[in-house]
Amino acid sequence: MHKLPIVAALLAAANPAANPALAATTASSPDGSITVSVDTDNDGHAKYAITRKGKLLIAPSTLGFILTDGLTMTRGWTITGAETGKSDSTWEQPWGERRFVRDHYNEITVHLKQSKDWGGRLMDVHFRLFDNGVGFRYEIPKQAAFSTMNIADEVTEFDIAPKGTAWWITGGEWNRYEQVYQKTPIEGVATAHTPITMRLDDGTHLSFHEAALVDYSAMWFKRAEGQKFRATLSPSSQGPRVTRALPFATPWRTIRIADNAAGLVENDLELNLNEPNKIGDVSWFKPQKYIGIWWGMIRGDWTWAEGPKHGATTERTKQYMDFAARHGFAGVLVEGWDKGWNGNWFGTGQDFSFTQATSDFDIKAVAAYGAKKHVQLIGHHETGGNIANYEAQLDDAMKLYASLGMHSVKTGYVADMGGIQAPCAADPAKICMEWHDGQRSVQHHLKVVETAAKYHITVDAHEPVKDTGLRRTYPNWVAREGARGMEYNAWGQFANGPDHEPTLVYTRMLSGPMDFTPGVLSLEGANHAPLASTLAKQLGLYLAIYSPIQMAADFIENLEAHPKELDFISKVPADWSESHLIAGEVGDYAIFARKDRNSADWYVGGVNDATARNVDLSFDFLDAGKSYIATIYKDGEGATYLTEARHRIAYETRTVKKGDKLSLWLAPGGGAAIRLAASK
Repeated sequence: MHKLPIVAALLAAANPAANPALAATTASSPDGSITVSVDTDNDGHAKYAITRKGKLLIAPSTLGFILTDGLTMTRGWTITGAETGKSDSTWEQPWGERRFVRDHYNEITVHLKQSKDWGGRLMDVHFRLFDNGVGFRYEIPKQAAFSTMNIADEVTEFDIAPKGTAWWITGGEWNRYEQVYQKTPIEGVATAHTPITMRLDDGTHLSFHEAALVDYSAMWFKRAEGQKFRATLSPSSQGPRVTRALPFATPWRTIRIADNAAGLVENDLELNLNEPNKIGDVSWFKPQKYIGIWWGMIRGDWTWAEGPKHGATTERTKQYMDFAARHGFAGVLVEGWDKGWNGNWFGTGQDFSFTQATSDFDIKAVAAYGAKKHVQLIGHHETGGNIANYEAQLDDAMKLYASLGMHSVKTGYVADMGGIQAPCAADPAKICMEWHDGQRSVQHHLKVVETAAKYHITVDAHEPVKDTGLRRTYPNWVAREGARGMEYNAWGQFANGPDHEPTLVYTRMLSGPMDFTPGVLSLEGANHAPLASTLAKQLGLYLAIYSPIQMAADFIENLEAHPKELDFISKVPADWSESHLIAGEVGDYAIFARKDRNSADWYVGGVNDATARNVDLSFDFLDAGKSYIATIYKDGEGATYLTEARHRIAYETRTVKKGDKLSLWLAPGGGAAIRLAASK
């Protein structure tokens, strides 16, 4: 059977009863719409292909590895057997976009063996097929041929059959994931970070990513030719990009598949491919909103370094805690509180102390002051990319925070790509340079999260390795940056264009929560540089860009100068029981409806690109038989991000119920936010 053309095998798989011999190497999703087939060609290449609704989606694509110390694991394969299975269960998130997640799939594990001429290795490929996507990974069993696998690169291909459009950022560039997304034909992609999103010409939406990235290098998505892509792994200073003892499993390679943009967004594929919670009860973490001594440093008004403009002082932090207590914010983030910020710390970081405060910041007094006001001090650990220095202090740093009643830390790795300083594997006394998303960095981030969990501390990682759904396994890993955030708006006019956030929703946000830091109500960066945003859009960001920790990033004076907007920010939750994309298209606009996990209230809102548009919203998602008081924040007449009219905002209150409609005008660079309070 293995000499049959793989596409023919796929078509035959639609009727396995007609050809029982094919059933062992094909599997379909529970609803039968997606089928995967695995076969080998005349050269012994192992290949897989995917059809959806009877049409070829992924043409025959090669599987395997290149090694640094042996023949490639790409040729000489024979299929020796396969097992199939299925599962249908529901699990509960401790926090998230939705409370309950259905995990419904069929699966097949295909066993392969190389000929002796090609090394005689064993390799299993495990596929899980959902109605809205596919995940597959390599599982390398214990075997006589070798005990350690030194991987130069993967040869995992994705040969996309139909034509279409892609939204992507370049993999391996100096600024990591902090880039503006490009929109090109699929064949115009070079090497991309994942998630990479595509819309095929027939309207099918795809997203390629990975799940459960543990002790392995991140996958970049490299175009080989035409629309054929190949996985390539983030580099390592050690030669092999990945070194693993057998047995082990790689991360899952994932493909979300949907008919429309909403199907792409409302998809839990990567979460379902991660293991359940490993750290136990996390009720000590409550999703929350916070403010911070941060925007002033980003803009240049204050400094991280000690001196007359130092931002992180005891006096200023208490002032911010007073504001937080008045307006219902749970925490205050303070950056620059510790020693090591003087001089050049970018990409060096050897002077950072994570336990010693500067002379003008009394961390114990500040933490105690906040506790009296029920406001937590949120810690900050900037490493400058020096994980050798950080790991040496890690346990002591987390222990200090725990002793002060601090339950959250923002970590940072500010260095250019390839600038991570880590102890060398061969000689830990020496420093080797690694990549932000290489195997060594992946190991580091997990060590930080596990250490933090021991002390009941959550982690919000900036300049991180990308999210791959590990928040399911480690739910104290509450957020990451991993994209071009609000801070870029402090550095130049329209630094993030108006279509940036409506693109993030369908690209970066498919990987997990982002600490985007919305809420700059002044709409100004340094030197009065305007944001590509209306005032209503700043509120809409709280619905469009999900995180269980949401910042109000502006100076507290600017927040207080907008009492109606501040009232919305104070009330909008950071934890949801349901989330639905009710209107939107990739890169254009996105409007969500989200239900508060702790009340019967709903919230609706989102963001727009540079094109003014009218959107007709339906309240079909509301509970039947209930009335809701809708408090609406929307773009004012003539609002546009291009002029001072960006500040124009309109307010409206009305009563709505299930089935009602709302026609909403979105300004260029605009947005909207609605609170739907259930009538008592």
